[in-house]
Amino acid sequence: MQTRKIIVVGGGAAGFFGAIAAAQVNPYARITLLEASRKPLAKVLISGGGRCNVTHSCFEPALLVQNYPRGGKALRGAFTRFQPKDTIAWFEEHGVKLKTEADGRMFPVTDNSQTIADCLMETAKAEGVDVQIGTPVVEVKPTDSHFAVILKSAEILKCDRLLLATGSNPIGYKIAQELGHLLQPPVPSLFTFNIPEPNLRKLAGVSINSVQLRLFVSGNTSLEQIGPLLITHWGVSGPAVLKLSAWGARILHDSNYQATLLINWLPDFNQEQLRHQLLTVKNESGKRAIALHRGVNLPHRLWQYILERAGIDPNTRWAEVSKSTLNQLIAQLSQGEYLIQGKGVFKDEFVTCGGVNLKQINFKTMESRVIRGVHFAGEILDIDGITGGFNFQSAWTTGYLAGLGMRE
Repeated sequence: MQTRKIIVVGGGAAGFFGAIAAAQVNPYARITLLEASRKPLAKVLISGGGRCNVTHSCFEPALLVQNYPRGGKALRGAFTRFQPKDTIAWFEEHGVKLKTEADGRMFPVTDNSQTIADCLMETAKAEGVDVQIGTPVVEVKPTDSHFAVILKSAEILKCDRLLLATGSNPIGYKIAQELGHLLQPPVPSLFTFNIPEPNLRKLAGVSINSVQLRLFVSGNTSLEQIGPLLITHWGVSGPAVLKLSAWGARILHDSNYQATLLINWLPDFNQEQLRHQLLTVKNESGKRAIALHRGVNLPHRLWQYILERAGIDPNTRWAEVSKSTLNQLIAQLSQGEYLIQGKGVFKDEFVTCGGVNLKQINFKTMESRVIRGVHFAGEILDIDGITGGFNFQSAWTTGYLAGLGMRE
């Protein structure tokens, strides 16, 4: 019997996981993994600040899919077959224990992404996967009996089954299109907001545990998020901003990243509760300067900035605050307007919205519905999650199912 040949294009999380799974169900197959760069698993190594946010401790598929701005519906069934519990078990079986942090993110107990990369590399080697780094693929040509994988070096490799796990690499998109697949145009996801307000930027480093953000694009309310926020030297970042950017990736791209951001700095109060709180402070601490006695739980520097935005002299005593001045302060605290002009980059993630149209993929096997023998996994697909381990989980799941889908 002729030995089956499988080629995996892409040496990231999905590619390695797919190659390993394929090797485990095809013990006699020749499996080759081709990585264009000299550094496989580069995203694994830099993710989570070098700790690798492997997955998230959300174990209900119906809840898990709510963390994917694109691809959640298609992943629902996939997560019933391989979800975070399975990821935890897989790594533990291969000698890597994970730990859960307070926000649900999961990391290796070593707090070192090299642990994850080494595990994948060593397991691939143990399973007989031939990993070839520095081996860019430029084209794939299907024939009646096999696929011809053409390398940049002009060498041609042949295979019976092909797994495309090239991430957001334009070459991967090009190959997918040439094989007949439709592409949702790729645009950035998970990014920070540039806000050209010098006095806000002076507060770089100030963080707030919980704010409510509302995004207005072309005058329309689009999206809302609640969560931590970090002020930076270019604008704002933090989990709430990153989640908002993920859900708004397409509309923000289409508006050239020009939008209005409304920030509620005290989301635990509605406006009447906030008014009552501030009036209580005014009545009880009338002789104290408003700049020095906040009465609400905000960092001192941020409070002074908000006073300035509301046009309030910091030397004003609480007893001197008029009704109109109080209204201005409440407006700035609960719905301050900030102009977004462009995006920054979230250094720990490089996530793309867009990719191969999911209707053309069988999510039981990750095989193409357009051309038999071609499978897809990872970010080449039109799937992206918010920050927190969700993008890696979709890579593990789709890679694993693609590997199993290439079973003899």
